[in-house]
Amino acid sequence: MSALPDTASARLRTLPNLIFMSRWLQLPLYLGLILAQGVYVFHFWVELVHLIEAVFGNEAALEKLVNSIGYQLPPIRDAAGTITGYAAPQLNETVIMLVVLALIDVVMISNLLIMVIVGGYETFVSRMNLQSHPDQPEWLSHVNASVLKVKLATAIIGISSIHLLKTFISAANYTEHVLMWQTLIHITFLLSALAIALTDRMMTPPLRGEH
Repeated sequence: MSALPDTASARLRTLPNLIFMSRWLQLPLYLGLILAQGVYVFHFWVELVHLIEAVFGNEAALEKLVNSIGYQLPPIRDAAGTITGYAAPQLNETVIMLVVLALIDVVMISNLLIMVIVGGYETFVSRMNLQSHPDQPEWLSHVNASVLKVKLATAIIGISSIHLLKTFISAANYTEHVLMWQTLIHITFLLSALAIALTDRMMTPPLRGEH
């Protein structure tokens, strides 16, 4: 009689084990994000090389930079005020600032990818056992699904801030409608991050006596 419950228990354990092993299906997703990280690294170096070439007078590299950042060249008007063309691109302070902000944007998105790859793998797939590793990220020691959501929301706010700053620097290229909506979207990101942090705080209240 005792053999039947053991057999039934073994059969029941097979399905939960199979379901638990399905977490490894996320592995190709994280590997794909690593490839996306490589694409961002390549894009960063292409833009940086173009910037260095433009500093040394390469007009083709300067034109590529101006096109990539969407910088609107000053118009050339005739006596009647009709636009007859646009000024030649120049490596001025505004162009340099927009290119640098674009590079910072790539770095921040890359940081976001690292958070998703490392934090997501550690939380949802398998432990990485980095406790004794000297390069273990400080936030990884106490990461969980809630903490990861808050950190991702904070990173998205940083990326949105960079995009908003780029828009304001070249505000002449945008309509008031676009500027207003970009500002409202950024405020929405801020409120969403505050809501996520507040919800996490309410779900995990501090221990009594904790300061």
